[in-house]
Amino acid sequence: MEGAEAEAREGAAVARDLLALGYEGFSGAPSLGASCPHFRAMCARLVAELATLGALERERGESAEALRAGDGPGEEDEFLRQLAGLLRELHCPDRALCGGDGAAALREPGTCLRLLRFLCSELQAARLLRLYPRLDPSPAPPCGEGAEEGAGMVQELVLTLQALGLPRPPPGTAASRLLWQLHDKISELLPSLPPGFLQPLLSFPLDAPRWEALESLCQRLGDQYCCRRCLLLKRLDLTASSFHWSDRAEAQGEAMKAVLIPIREALTPESDVSIAHILAARADLSRLVPATSKAARRGTCCAINKVLMGNVPDRGGRPNELEAPMPSWQSRREDGGGRKAGRQNWGRKKKKK
Repeated sequence: MEGAEAEAREGAAVARDLLALGYEGFSGAPSLGASCPHFRAMCARLVAELATLGALERERGESAEALRAGDGPGEEDEFLRQLAGLLRELHCPDRALCGGDGAAALREPGTCLRLLRFLCSELQAARLLRLYPRLDPSPAPPCGEGAEEGAGMVQELVLTLQALGLPRPPPGTAASRLLWQLHDKISELLPSLPPGFLQPLLSFPLDAPRWEALESLCQRLGDQYCCRRCLLLKRLDLTASSFHWSDRAEAQGEAMKAVLIPIREALTPESDVSIAHILAARADLSRLVPATSKAARRGTCCAINKVLMGNVPDRGGRPNELEAPMPSWQSRREDGGGRKAGRQNWGRKKKKK
């Protein structure tokens, strides 16, 4: 009973996704699997739009359908054959769908709905990528007021290509194709790494409430560290300004500003740490090594650590040891006025009679 209700909810969710994409007429319960012509036709329509948007690697002038949905004999076998290649090309993460026997997998409860959900998500992503301009991974122009907002992202992609040893793609390369090239190259290099070398620090999946809690925590920590960085930057500004008080700084003031201002402008109170850094963090980041451990001291010890400091002069500065200030004294004036010499002037006023 619970399984049927869950499948009904999943079917309603898929029907809403299809309706949002502009595809109507889905019943929400494709129980017949690949043998249902209506189900094959819906999959073929979704894949046809994916091919139109450039999400499939098809040669120019290739007019064959990416996924055929006919009603004649043998059409079901042809549909399953094309579907297997299509899912491999789209790197479908569902192992049940990408297995050997596609017909048996599609007969399982909920498998057809998962297939439609996957095709809907791929189509949504392809439409979003179509809205953005083509990425041109060329060297970013110097930063300034007229610099493009995506210059930083393009520069990161260029550095990633250089690190992986990939050639720079020609101008006009689609973002999806470039990302798939990066994915294939990284997948090729991963087996050469030691086991567990890139084990993620966050090893369990996150549902919607946990994503919201993680985002809220990241925002609060960002605000707190922004406040701390503002305090440190203010201290830096005050320390730098104190160097301008000396007489020598009057002649070297412009040279000091020329060196300090570019460094200071690069220091901002906002932190660039985001949830993406959490997802990219590896398990070795959680390994805390004390600074005084033998392993850490092998790389930090030096000869100066063995030098013992002798007695140093006491510079004072303790308020409780400061003496009270001496009272002021006035000498006798030459005209004879004033108080007697050697008498302390307490500043008392005489009472009026």
